[in-house]
Amino acid sequence: MMRQTVLLTLQDIPYFCYPESVGHYTEHPQHSVLREIGALGNFNIHYVASGKGYVEEDGVVHELRAGQAVLYFPQQRQHYYSSEDDPWDVRWLHFYGDRLHDYMIERGLHRNRLWTLRQRDSWEEAHLALLAEAEENRMLRPAQLSTLTYAVLAEFIQHAVPLKSMRTGNPEGRILALLPRMQQEACQPFLLQDWADLAGVSTYYFCKLFKSAVEMTPMEFITRSRLQMAKQWLLERPTANIGQIAEEAGYPNASYFNRQFMAHEGMTPTEYRGLYHN
Repeated sequence: MMRQTVLLTLQDIPYFCYPESVGHYTEHPQHSVLREIGALGNFNIHYVASGKGYVEEDGVVHELRAGQAVLYFPQQRQHYYSSEDDPWDVRWLHFYGDRLHDYMIERGLHRNRLWTLRQRDSWEEAHLALLAEAEENRMLRPAQLSTLTYAVLAEFIQHAVPLKSMRTGNPEGRILALLPRMQQEACQPFLLQDWADLAGVSTYYFCKLFKSAVEMTPMEFITRSRLQMAKQWLLERPTANIGQIAEEAGYPNASYFNRQFMAHEGMTPTEYRGLYHN
């Protein structure tokens, strides 16, 4: 099965990014692409939802499985293809923009070509929304196309880590693999030793690896996760007591919760709630 929409390439677009094509291949074991250097002038992401495929880079063939992706910059040589015995379900996006090159380099995306997405669902949903818009309206709503393209890119930037870092033998990979669970259990008491044990390292090494992989300390990550949950509850439960939300979010009392919330959000929980509930 193939779903594909190719759009007109615009000149001097008034948008930060814009799609050239977006699509989805499945059950197509013959899918194979070879582009020589300079053949393609846009960025593209090819993401594997299931099955497997291969990417050839500098004479080395790399296998891609579910949740993994290849990102190409403009003008790069591209050679990728589906497995014949386990054809990939691959979703792709070709996109461009005058300021994209510097934006991508500033975020270090030029340093690696192969990636793993720590959280797959949000990227797949963003890609599906863009594909549906392109299929239904083509270029009738260009601002919407640009917005949805940026959503796909933003999800990629937020959740993609270099594939080599996610290999099980790599300690940083074990740290990154724990992040979804740490976020889910953030409101429970944080016991550093338990998480270090799960990663198979000492507490000191866990903190060092965590800082290197996530660019924040474990406690900073837990704090952000707790505050994210608390903000959600403040809006979803407008009559709930602040102290109750503080306790459920993992804070010992409302006073400490208020200080943490103020430090990160620049306002109290009550003031934040008031922005949305008057």
